[in-house]
Amino acid sequence: MPNRFVLNETSYHGKGAINQIADEVIGRNFKKCFVCSDPDLLKFGVTQKVTDILDQAKIDYSIYSNIKANPTVDNVKSGVAAFKESGADCIIAIGGGSSMDTAKAIGIIIANPEFSDVISLEGVAPTKNKCVPIIAVPTTAGTAAEVTINYVITDSEKNRKMVCVDVHDIPVVAVVDPDMMASMPKGLTAATGMDALTHAIEGYITKGAWEMSDMFHLKAIELISKHLRNAVDNTPEGREGMALGQYIAGMGFSNVGLGIVHSMAHPLGALYDTPHGIANAIILPTVMQYNAVETGEKYRDIAAAMGVGGVDSMSLEEARNAAINAVKQLAADVGIPSTLKGIVKEEDIDFLAQSAYDDACRPGNPRDTSVDEIKELYRSLLK
Repeated sequence: MPNRFVLNETSYHGKGAINQIADEVIGRNFKKCFVCSDPDLLKFGVTQKVTDILDQAKIDYSIYSNIKANPTVDNVKSGVAAFKESGADCIIAIGGGSSMDTAKAIGIIIANPEFSDVISLEGVAPTKNKCVPIIAVPTTAGTAAEVTINYVITDSEKNRKMVCVDVHDIPVVAVVDPDMMASMPKGLTAATGMDALTHAIEGYITKGAWEMSDMFHLKAIELISKHLRNAVDNTPEGREGMALGQYIAGMGFSNVGLGIVHSMAHPLGALYDTPHGIANAIILPTVMQYNAVETGEKYRDIAAAMGVGGVDSMSLEEARNAAINAVKQLAADVGIPSTLKGIVKEEDIDFLAQSAYDDACRPGNPRDTSVDEIKELYRSLLK
């Protein structure tokens, strides 16, 4: 079977990129925009950076902000109703993964109403039509939802996250402006940055990886390792480097899949509302150790991309340990906890492990696993 790559029609990168939004809306003959953004971004004036541009260009829009940090089925359903009432013909998604995932689900259902119950979108749904055109404007450097064919919605009734994969949901335009990320607090910058690193590392070692995806993932690992610490300190160079690094990671993993770091992190978000990037960052080194036996020389490449010296002269075991230790050091430097103690409850491990095993990301893991082995991985992270 041939390898497939799906990317945005157009993407803009760098300071001031948001100024291209009005031209894209007008050039594509859109008449009204449905601005999808979360309440905090509205409150702190981040969304306004884009709506001011729409106002100046006299572009009509309405705003939808009923979005949780881990968006739910109900958030999507109310968003679909709001979109229908608005009379809009495109969506501008402003925010992190939560806003963009909600926008993708809304856009898919509007174009494919037979999936209106939302639950039916889980996995690889057989939608027929491209979603409502989305212009995606990330405000975090991590999820890369602006360039992926994935979105995640929480089924609150069953305490689980649904991973949805659909080539029809990718935004037509991505606008990656580091100035939109400048107001991120340190903790969020660290968490989303480690999410991006997890994307790059899991994408590099996943079963579906190949030469083109490897190219993107190694460059993303290099950029993230170089710039995350400075982004947490809010330097312009750090913000710009992370904006690009996380996007490049998204170009790769969206097309080849991930692994059990993500499948183990998803139920933590659903059950405990744990921030996704923090969950990934805590789990990543442990799963890297677990997967090492099935990764060949790839950890040597990861260590080199992270700036570890002398990797060529190391034994394979030394190189693998060097890569894992570099990830641990970066996480520690940006203030990420090292264990799941205080997050995971022992009595929930059976549920968490089964949820992780059933997750759409699990089959891409380089090492075949089981529910029992995932239980032990969770337990090892409680020590």
